[in-house]
Amino acid sequence: MSVYDAAAIEARWQAAWEKAGTFTAAMTRDKPKYYVLEMFPYPSGRIHMGHVRNYTMGDVIARYKLATGHNVLHPMGFDAFGMPAENAAMKSGGHPKDWTYGNIDEMVAQMKPLGFGLDWSRMFATCDEDYYGQQQALFLDMLEAGLVYRKNAIVNWDPVDMTVLANEQVIDGKGWRSGAEVERRELTQWFFKISDMADELLTALDGLDDWPAKVRLMQENWIGKSRGLQFAFSLIDGPEGHDRVEVYTTRPDTLMGASFLGISPDHPLARQLEKDNAELAAFNAECRKGGTTEEALEKADKLGFDTGLRVRHPFDTSWELPVYVANFILMDYGTGAIFGCPAHDQRDFDFATKYGLPIIATYLPSEEASTELTEAYVPPKTEKVFYNAGFAGEKWQTGNEGINAAIDFCEANGVGHGVTKFRLRDWGLSRQRYWGCPIPVVHCEACGVVPEKKENLPVKLPYDEDGAAIDFSVPGNPLDRHPSWRDVACPKCGEPARRETDTMDTFVDSSWYFARFTAPDAQTPTDMDAASYWMNVDQYIGGIEHAILHLLYSRFFARAMQITGHLPESAIEPFDALFTQGMVTHAIYQTESAEGRPVYHYPEDVELRDGGAYLKDGTACQVVPSAKMSKSKNNVVDPLNIIRDFGADTARWFVLSDSPPERDVEWTASGAEAAFKHLSRVFRLANEAATSDAPASDADEALLREMHKTIRDVTLGVESFGFNAAIAKLYAFTATIQKSKAGAEAKRTALRTLAQLMAPMTPHLSEELWTLLGGAGLVANADWPKADEAMLVEDSVTMPIQINGKRRAEISVAADASKEEVEKLALAHEAVLKALDGGAPKKLIVVPGRIINVVV
Repeated sequence: MSVYDAAAIEARWQAAWEKAGTFTAAMTRDKPKYYVLEMFPYPSGRIHMGHVRNYTMGDVIARYKLATGHNVLHPMGFDAFGMPAENAAMKSGGHPKDWTYGNIDEMVAQMKPLGFGLDWSRMFATCDEDYYGQQQALFLDMLEAGLVYRKNAIVNWDPVDMTVLANEQVIDGKGWRSGAEVERRELTQWFFKISDMADELLTALDGLDDWPAKVRLMQENWIGKSRGLQFAFSLIDGPEGHDRVEVYTTRPDTLMGASFLGISPDHPLARQLEKDNAELAAFNAECRKGGTTEEALEKADKLGFDTGLRVRHPFDTSWELPVYVANFILMDYGTGAIFGCPAHDQRDFDFATKYGLPIIATYLPSEEASTELTEAYVPPKTEKVFYNAGFAGEKWQTGNEGINAAIDFCEANGVGHGVTKFRLRDWGLSRQRYWGCPIPVVHCEACGVVPEKKENLPVKLPYDEDGAAIDFSVPGNPLDRHPSWRDVACPKCGEPARRETDTMDTFVDSSWYFARFTAPDAQTPTDMDAASYWMNVDQYIGGIEHAILHLLYSRFFARAMQITGHLPESAIEPFDALFTQGMVTHAIYQTESAEGRPVYHYPEDVELRDGGAYLKDGTACQVVPSAKMSKSKNNVVDPLNIIRDFGADTARWFVLSDSPPERDVEWTASGAEAAFKHLSRVFRLANEAATSDAPASDADEALLREMHKTIRDVTLGVESFGFNAAIAKLYAFTATIQKSKAGAEAKRTALRTLAQLMAPMTPHLSEELWTLLGGAGLVANADWPKADEAMLVEDSVTMPIQINGKRRAEISVAADASKEEVEKLALAHEAVLKALDGGAPKKLIVVPGRIINVVV
């Protein structure tokens, strides 16, 4: 074959790998293990080049580790529960199960032609009964261990999808799927006690040296450890049972700048007052329609209701503060009450300005600074400021010093006590929907909440049994409307009872899948022997968008699984190394509908010509700057089209070569074409070398030296995730081979090595080249080449000569030449002799191996 036929080559070698079981992982003690994992995908139905980039990165690492003598586990699965499937069922009249498994089949069919070195025998979806049945067993073990509990809580409620939403599912105060205004409701919910581990989860971040610093910082901020003051304001003439209002503040140093007391609409005092005040009840009801996220509260107008009540300041009983119900205060952080210090909090400043409340500065940038503020003064806590109303003799202090002084003063005077709190709240896992893992408990009138017996697991989702079809035609949870599934006998007393109809948050499904991959067929959540062998994940790869919750929840689950006997203590931090890759982007092509709405078009339906973009019927498209590939904008490139036109190796090569892997890369047709041309060139060079009989020559050694340098540089690139840098070296080495006058055997050696070095990126082409050039067996099983240190030593170096600061010449000298030898050679050079014109240099400076400076 003299022409690069990617389709034939790729099909042939994929069949060879499958026949040989090349990537099937098995526990073996004769070599070190290596577990590489990419965050698994949601089965949306089509993969795009963003998926290709993510999984290719993992595949490069997996293939490299296989070549360097490791026993590699590289699995794949699908994060398959969730609202999109249920929404699709509502829209089409189908069933989420059918929709999901159909999409999984389609995505596997798209992924396999890309040649990923995956152990497909371990594949599972989180909606598999075997998987979620073991998740239910985990839940029961965690419930028994006291890591799960049930309570009333204020939640984000989507009135259209009729389900609870996690904070990250609320976008600008609206449900991420329905677009409906999110409301605050009080519901009975199940919770994981993640807050009990807050300090441990925070402290352990310091040991995650191979995680990106930005990810550790994001987790640190989310956990949010702070030391503050907890104290109480005395309520003047409050309703019965309400004589004090507890407050927690992280800025007690601003206590002398207090101008109002704010309470949540869900605070017990607010609920008490609204019983006799219709206007307040209406205000509170309106507040509860807003979202519970910090983002939603920050963006919302700051609204307050003056209750007419007053509290006394703890340091001056004649100083009274008005009590407002405010829409920006949540009940689930601190005590649900705050004192407002408008001078040093912009939110409080906006509120005080709106309601005509005092603005009292407790510290200023200088002694001369005006106390009349036009905006809140909020310097970093580490910056020294002038305290004109502080709690220590020192006037100039940092915010942190002022906080500590305030806590000490208040404790000494019996006004509250210092408390360390965390921003991290317990994890609410209840979701009011069908397509999720059923929570395995039963509600009995006599026995209360009763865990299901493990022998009855899995508690399966109903499908169409007993002629009771699942009804998705109306919003809400279909499980509530399915009596033959819902109504059961109590596992404890046998009397009539009801199943829990809430299902688990899909974050639960993805918080332990890494452990299940170690033994996906185990009859318990994990097999301890397999988990002890394979864990931890040596290299985890995924998007920065999962840097907080998914990773934090997975770290919690690893600890919970260790406590409940499903993971060894050594796996308490599940991911040794983490890499967050950039996105693949593409321009967006849009036209406008008759109603004025944007209509988005796939790249394959658009022709680029004459500096513009046009549909096939000639309609001009607006070109929106490149953005993350998204099905909603149709700016996705189908990998199967790329494989059809250029081959999988071209797609893999391009997504790795064009940008550092942590940065975004823009997919372009011209970039893919250039990658294909390069791979074709490599194939042609190998064909020529395979049949060449050119004799050895003086150029052989130089080529082999470059080969060993390339081995060194590519190895460093792969090990450091510098894939684009490694590929740049491979481009350069290919050009060196093409230009070299070396003999046939030296070229074949160089090209065999090139095939090995390219194998993680372009595995199919590399197998073809390896065989063509006489390599034994599969290149996937060949040992990674090692650079010969002796061949890396340079015999000579080229040194530039500068005369009066300008480069005028260069000389080649022995690499180990002494300074005196270099000086003699430099002074004998024609350019230097001409500049000196028979005289001696004023100064001669030699930096060995670097440069020669001659001052005339």
